[in-house]
Amino acid sequence: MQLRCVECGQTHPPTLRYACAMCGGILEVAGSSGLAPPAGPALANSMWRHAARLSVTEAAAIVSLGEGATPLLRAPRVGRAIPGFRGEVWLKDETRNPSGSFKDRLVSAAISKAIELGAKGVVCASSGNAGASVAAYAARAGMGAIIVVPAHTPAGKVTQIAAYGAILLLVEGHYSRSYDLAAALAERHGFANLTTTFINPYAVDALKLVGLELMEQLDGTAPTHVLVPTGSGPLVKGVVQGFAEAGAWPRAVAVQAEGCAPIVRAFEAGEAKVTAWGMPTTIASGISDPLIGYERDGSYTLRLVRETGGLAVAVSDDDLREAMRLLARGEGVYAEPTGASPIAALRRLVAEGRIAADARVVCMVTGHGFKDGKAYQEMPARTYPVPAPEDVAAVARLCERAMRERD
Repeated sequence: MQLRCVECGQTHPPTLRYACAMCGGILEVAGSSGLAPPAGPALANSMWRHAARLSVTEAAAIVSLGEGATPLLRAPRVGRAIPGFRGEVWLKDETRNPSGSFKDRLVSAAISKAIELGAKGVVCASSGNAGASVAAYAARAGMGAIIVVPAHTPAGKVTQIAAYGAILLLVEGHYSRSYDLAAALAERHGFANLTTTFINPYAVDALKLVGLELMEQLDGTAPTHVLVPTGSGPLVKGVVQGFAEAGAWPRAVAVQAEGCAPIVRAFEAGEAKVTAWGMPTTIASGISDPLIGYERDGSYTLRLVRETGGLAVAVSDDDLREAMRLLARGEGVYAEPTGASPIAALRRLVAEGRIAADARVVCMVTGHGFKDGKAYQEMPARTYPVPAPEDVAAVARLCERAMRERD
């Protein structure tokens, strides 16, 4: 097992290295550990049942909270809500991960490898979800953790990070400023950098199991498209790599917010390189990454999308809110704005004829609604005052009227 540069092909030993020594390019894990699945029901029912495919070679180093193996849910009401669509919509519900987002997959693998390599602490830049995950897994491991987030990070995410006891640093400005500070702190303290862009190859490597799980859950038949909320894009790589290792190539769709869409801008312009965005303006905090200083992450994601014949699309905040309502009220799935973005994108792409009406689509629902309750609190709620609860007949009539209004 080695680390290999995705740009120049140079290989490196599997150490705590974050860029190619030859060209500064993105590193990926080449090979796997062959580690036998660890014993115990908690690990056996997690992503670690596929430990042999990951990078950790010592079972004693594994830090797990039961991540992975998330459900795949058929979403017929979502499908019916899209005019003209007659295909299949599936939801890969990553909100079921221990800290409420898909980031737990990356962090479990990365912190386990960091422990194996002798790290004494971890640091992470985050827009919220990765920070919560790193803080949780560091608490589980008994390690020190420094989490760096933009000062405007949603309160729900900040509260969750703080609850786990990590050192929490709030930085004014966009996410890329937090990214730079986390990198500097990791170098200064000798901590492992668990920032969940492409910087940690052991973290990104774990995401290939998403594609593997989807193939298992779909009985070996790949979907036509997988829609992925996209900041820098490691989940796009994981989906593409996992399916490719299973011999399948669904089209990857990178979904961004209109208020922060550097990859979409390059895709639509036919460019090979992504340029950085300015200050993001979107409610989708999980994908509000302007890529300032690490634009090559976006360029690599763009390359992967094009290799699958896929798409990159941006959606508005209004479309995100409507998608959140549809998921919650139609399918019972409570997603933050970022997690609902694939639903918003699907509606647009079907309407524009860029996804066929009979497509078989998987939407990656990446983060739980409790991460950003403010977005729901701002939506109209169906609440009805009951001045006389003892008048059951009147309350029943009220309920009947409310049901009719709902329908």
